Amino acid sequence: MKKILNALLALSVVIMLYLCTMSILGPIQFTEAKGDRDKAVIKRLIDIRTAQVAFLNKKGEYAKTFDTLIYFLKNEKLPFVSKTGSLTDEQLQAGLTEAEAVKQGIIIRDTIFVSAKDTLFGPSFNPDSIRFVPGTTEQFELQATEIPTNAGLWMKVFQCNTPYDVYLKGLNHQEIVNLKDKASQQDRYPGLQVGSVTEVNNNAGNWE
Repeated sequence: MKKILNALLALSVVIMLYLCTMSILGPIQFTEAKGDRDKAVIKRLIDIRTAQVAFLNKKGEYAKTFDTLIYFLKNEKLPFVSKTGSLTDEQLQAGLTEAEAVKQGIIIRDTIFVSAKDTLFGPSFNPDSIRFVPGTTEQFELQATEIPTNAGLWMKVFQCNTPYDVYLKGLNHQEIVNLKDKASQQDRYPGLQVGSVTEVNNNAGNWE
């Protein structure tokens, strides 16, 4: 009987040590995992913002769907300025500007038109991936519209976002609930978002 009690006591100590360790390591592990996922999602949202700004400059409005935005990246062409030649240290010290060097033919600039994808992101970029939240098969939520400003003008805006429940899926449930509660208390979107369709925010991300 004494051996059984000692064994149970030892087991209880092990369980308590495990619970104490997890209570310390659990939040740390969650924070690290969240940080990695945040970085990947933010990078994708910045790419979407870059594509949307180029779309606005070309079309006069933001893309309302990813199909439209992806088609633009694959098929539309944007100007790309190539430059041949450069100024030497001696020319720079002599006060020669790049504009004057162009006039003298020392530097040659040539504007060519290449695909929007290559101009904005480079030839290895996959436009089809832009709609998906990294690490998941879920798509970002995308909206585009016009809203009035305080000056009575109408401003074109867009918004792209994904909630904590999507991109943090599989991590500690209670930690995700805590993040959502905190966002609710601070009247913030419970996830990551770039742009806004309710206010003019210059396409800022809510992490900036």
